[in-house]
Amino acid sequence: MKSESQTIEYKESWHDEYLKWICGFANAQGGTLYIGVNDDKQVIGVKNAKRLMEDIPNMVKDRMGILIDVNLLESDGKEYLQLITSSSPNPISIRGKYYYRTGSTLQELRGTALDQFLLSKQGRTWDSVPVPGLSARMLDAESINLFKKEAARSPHSSAEDVRGNRSDLLARLHLYEGEYLKRAAALLFYSDPERFITGAYIKIGYFANDADILYQDEIHGCLFKQINTGIDLLTTEYMKAYIHYGGIVRVDELPVPVNALREVILNSICHKSYEEFVPIQIRVYDDRIIISNTCRLPLGWTVNNLLGKHISIPYNPDIANAFFRAGFIESWGRGIEKVLATCKEYGCPTPQWVFDGSVLSMTMKYKKAESGSEDMNDRLDKISDQDVVMDEIVRDVSQICPRHVRDVSQMLLSVAKSGQGELGIVTLMETAKKTSKRQYRRDILVPALESGLIERTIPDKPTSRYQKYRLTDKALKILKGNK
Repeated sequence: MKSESQTIEYKESWHDEYLKWICGFANAQGGTLYIGVNDDKQVIGVKNAKRLMEDIPNMVKDRMGILIDVNLLESDGKEYLQLITSSSPNPISIRGKYYYRTGSTLQELRGTALDQFLLSKQGRTWDSVPVPGLSARMLDAESINLFKKEAARSPHSSAEDVRGNRSDLLARLHLYEGEYLKRAAALLFYSDPERFITGAYIKIGYFANDADILYQDEIHGCLFKQINTGIDLLTTEYMKAYIHYGGIVRVDELPVPVNALREVILNSICHKSYEEFVPIQIRVYDDRIIISNTCRLPLGWTVNNLLGKHISIPYNPDIANAFFRAGFIESWGRGIEKVLATCKEYGCPTPQWVFDGSVLSMTMKYKKAESGSEDMNDRLDKISDQDVVMDEIVRDVSQICPRHVRDVSQMLLSVAKSGQGELGIVTLMETAKKTSKRQYRRDILVPALESGLIERTIPDKPTSRYQKYRLTDKALKILKGNK
């Protein structure tokens, strides 16, 4: 006989509670229950086998409404039963409870697991459930335009796909269930999806260690905005760039590849179990970043399946389809392969994935700085706070920036002494005891920028709310020369 498995179970004798095993087989892939066989696959026989042949099918039919095959078998003069249960296309319960056979164990389905099971038996997914009260006119125009812009240049969409009004667009993305929009539409394009789906946001925190969080942010809004905002925050606020030079050109290099980081976040969004009401969590440390999301792997899958070649089975196919049409993802199940290849090429350690049954976590360790490279904090540490001579700094700054020299000089020192390497305008104003942002920007910030003493951390988005300012090499030379 075969060993116990997903589809085989051995019992020495019959008890009515074994109806649960039949229920579990029916809800899964089907299976065979042997009565009168021990765990060592030895036939020990069962009493009243012929009576049980009549009683068990009747109990199954009366209590679960399904039919099973019951066969009377014999080995060495000992009778035993073979109960064969087929997989049911409909959900099966017993006494109001649903059971499911997975691996060699029997599980009672409850809560979100039960919801997902019932949906799957109906040929539906969580993100395909309609949302009463949500209409096309309520959706965020900026997000829809962002999708159209990306889809127009994507190889996975045509010009026809982005034409017409928003209702036409939503229909082509299969985001309608009858007259109602689906949950996927609320997540993708509604400005406040948490109105309908609790926990549909991203949390980012910077940790000194596992217990101490130094600062944090939450990213809300529709998914297309979440991904862009999340990447901006991580690359400008949470990770320090290494500085090195290619000839005379200064190069700021992040400790992880942005493309790989973006791919992991996109995967987290597409595969997240939104019904768990838990946000995607991103923990940033000084040597690694951990991205976690609630998720359910396909039946029978482990992390090994994810790391190997596999077909694409998105947990939220309607969400994944929209990202695919926009060119954000592929549909070949190559997301993790791409992350691994990108990190290897970048020089990062191999990322690690862990699944605990409900949460999938990815840890990406930072690459080591190249010889001769240093982060901004390392460079600022070389400046002694006590030994800086302010008058000499003012003298040197005046040769480069003749306007508001002392205020500009004080700003340079504020950034150097902050221990952070970069500061936002509000913090700079507080340090300088200034109250007018307009005046501070005009009299101090702009002259320092134009003189090349400071630079923006997000140069291509000057008005970004995440904008900060850091010292240039020119400013660092002045400060280090006057200590």
